[in-house]
Amino acid sequence: MNNQRLYFLDWIRIFAFFVLIFYHTGMYYVTWDWHVKSPYASDAIEPLMLLSSPWRLGLLFMISGVATAFMLKKVRVGALLKQRSWRLLVPLVFGMLVIVPPQSYFEVVEKLNYAGSYLNFMRLYIQGYHGFCKDGHCLDLPTWNHLWFVVYLWAYTMVIGAIAVLAGAARLQSWSDKLGRLLNGWKIIVLPVLVLFIVRYALVESFPATHALVNDWYNHAHYFFLFMMGAMLAMQNGFWANVDKLRWTSLALWLGSWAVVTCLHLMPESMGDLPLVAQLKPVWRLVFCIGQWAPIMAICGFGHRHLAFDSAKRRYLTEAVFPVYILHQTLIVGMAHTLKPVKMAPGVEGAVLIVLTFVLSFGIFEVVRRVAVLRPLFGLGKAPRTSVSMSPALEGAQQPMPYGLNNG
Repeated sequence: MNNQRLYFLDWIRIFAFFVLIFYHTGMYYVTWDWHVKSPYASDAIEPLMLLSSPWRLGLLFMISGVATAFMLKKVRVGALLKQRSWRLLVPLVFGMLVIVPPQSYFEVVEKLNYAGSYLNFMRLYIQGYHGFCKDGHCLDLPTWNHLWFVVYLWAYTMVIGAIAVLAGAARLQSWSDKLGRLLNGWKIIVLPVLVLFIVRYALVESFPATHALVNDWYNHAHYFFLFMMGAMLAMQNGFWANVDKLRWTSLALWLGSWAVVTCLHLMPESMGDLPLVAQLKPVWRLVFCIGQWAPIMAICGFGHRHLAFDSAKRRYLTEAVFPVYILHQTLIVGMAHTLKPVKMAPGVEGAVLIVLTFVLSFGIFEVVRRVAVLRPLFGLGKAPRTSVSMSPALEGAQQPMPYGLNNG
């Protein structure tokens, strides 16, 4: 059993959140539905998007489960739930009222030619207006948009808190030890993939993703499973060492599944009706599930091998990523809409959007971290007393961060 901080998961969490900036910038240029769309939108970069779309959020939920397990070792369940609620729900409400609305405003301007001012739109937004409709689909207002992850993490924390109270620490540790013994060798890859396959086969068609918390049963079954995997395996040092040993195998499975999923994605719709393609549908779903789990194992394996160290950069970025996450999508949507008249080439424009999103996100974070009244609105605890930004988990459990490894 390992009670030491797993620094490599902090680095992976930072990496995963930063991937979101690239991914959501890409959403402006692909054919998939999004708030605003580039006039150059096509399927050209969709294969690159598929490199991360099956596993990004699953990885973050699993790391959040690890964080929760460490916190349960440090503080009482009631204290953890109270801290998590404060650090997640306050930014959520603030985000829904201040950060997120511009995304919906630019969406109705572009898709519905809305001519009202932002102030007029906000009156409708606060009132829960559901009259922004197109092709039978109406925009739900108010909305949490990309902050759905915060809602789901809060809900899963409440569930595991209830489990911890009912089961007790000893029983939770017993379950953790049994799972750690079970998942070794080939089972590390095969057994979770089978669970994900069963979940996908049983639920995905009946419950397509909504991110609305209610009636989103496929997503809950998928993400809560990974959240609990992280919570149960957090202290199992042998598991992480075995994941390290399987890193190249996991990488090969990830890239192989990506290649197959990309071929299926780019396949003409008419080919989907061919008997052989239809008959192999369960196989395609299994391949997709490999692409949900193998990348997580590959990233954790290489991270365990190469990123098991601390530094001032890690401590700074650990604090920064949650505010950056809150801000990034609104910045991308707003800048993409504003820059349309400039008519830059899509490659140049995409690079500009990514650079400006990083610069502005971190610039705003630098202001937020220095203003006490703003810190809780972006999920930050009280400012540390030292001059260097330290992760609270390094000092103890009094001020857990929303998504950090030990940071609740």
